[in-house]
Amino acid sequence: MIKKLDWYIIKRFVGTFFFTILLLAIIACVIDYSEKSDDFFKNHAPFGAIMNYFKNFIPHISALLYPLFIFISCIFFTSKLAYKSEIIAMLATGMSFQRLMRPYIIGATFLGLLALLANHIVVPMANKQRLEFEDKYVHEKRNAADRNVHMQLSPTLLIYMQSYDYPSNTGMRFTAETIEGTLLKEKLKAETASYDTSKKLWRLRNVRIISNNDIHETVTFSPEVIRKYPFTPKDLRQDDDVKEALTTPQLNRYIERQKLHGNENLNIYYVEKERRTAQPFAGFILSMIGVFIASRKIRGGSGLHLAIGIAISALYIMALQLSTTFSTKAGLNPTLAVWIPNIIFAGVAVYLYRRQVR
Repeated sequence: MIKKLDWYIIKRFVGTFFFTILLLAIIACVIDYSEKSDDFFKNHAPFGAIMNYFKNFIPHISALLYPLFIFISCIFFTSKLAYKSEIIAMLATGMSFQRLMRPYIIGATFLGLLALLANHIVVPMANKQRLEFEDKYVHEKRNAADRNVHMQLSPTLLIYMQSYDYPSNTGMRFTAETIEGTLLKEKLKAETASYDTSKKLWRLRNVRIISNNDIHETVTFSPEVIRKYPFTPKDLRQDDDVKEALTTPQLNRYIERQKLHGNENLNIYYVEKERRTAQPFAGFILSMIGVFIASRKIRGGSGLHLAIGIAISALYIMALQLSTTFSTKAGLNPTLAVWIPNIIFAGVAVYLYRRQVR
């Protein structure tokens, strides 16, 4: 059963966590505004849109720094308990350190479940609006897609486009190949291709179609052909930020679509998918480390505990950044890359726990 002492620690733990998030999120918003204020004024961003942007920015920065927030809040309030000799009083009544850990485990688990839900559903929905705002009022608009785009739209359909100009809504040197087994059934080549957004059709001009039925090959020319292909001009643009704006079910479908399109560099999306689950576990591990460090009353008080906590948080973020870079650039397994820091710091937590209870 959860007793009064448990509720006391849980409330302090969770309350300090949300206070830390609110405080640091406000600071992050001020810094972000100072960096982008010139873009806001230059692009005439409405006040309401700016407020909505920061409403969506707060979940983004909170999720990004969740392990740091929970670690610092755990160290901060536990250090205060130790400084006021409250932990010594608890242990002096015969309470074991393992029993003292119970409310911390409950609080960290509760916050971890919230982070898990937020990472997979809530934060991506907020990121979608945040990125749309940045594309409209902050970033320079892209006038053209990447050159020489190759995509596989289905097991039998491949397309190629030399370039695509967004302002004119026109692509150059479009080719579509229909292959059945080893037979090139049809090859369509068009000088230009434009997308009809209302009808969701592609309008091809100066078209040459080579058809092959395994016996005869025919070539036909046409000034204009209208075809329906399962892609849009947006699919021609390689945008790594798109992964942040997709809920996990949407991200799974996006990865499958990228596989079909022949995209070989998918580790960046797998890393994002694994990070959403690994991060709440990292918060749990770091909160346990925070308890082990801050529960002892030492000379230097909360300031020294916080300094140690920030240093450990920095090491965790560096380890995560290093391992994920190895995954996206050098092909390291994305699951292993994301979970390596958790495994390392879980070992640190076990070591500190054994020192604490020996």
